[in-house]
Amino acid sequence: DPEMIKEVLDVMTELADSGMTMLCVTHEMSFARRVADTLVFMDQGCLIEQAPPEAFFTCPQSPRTQAFLAQIL
Repeated sequence: DPEMIKEVLDVMTELADSGMTMLCVTHEMSFARRVADTLVFMDQGCLIEQAPPEAFFTCPQSPRTQAFLAQIL
């Protein structure tokens, strides 16, 4: 439900801040950058890149990840 996105993300942020381990699949990249310890980027069922958020967003290694980030940032 698009109207509940912020509410859901706030609850997930609280859980992460409390130390709960979560595996989360999301298209909300700003949320992932803020909350994740590790980001995994997949394309067509294949793991393309795995990195801490800052490395993922500032110096992606894979050309596919670079192309993805160029489109969304």
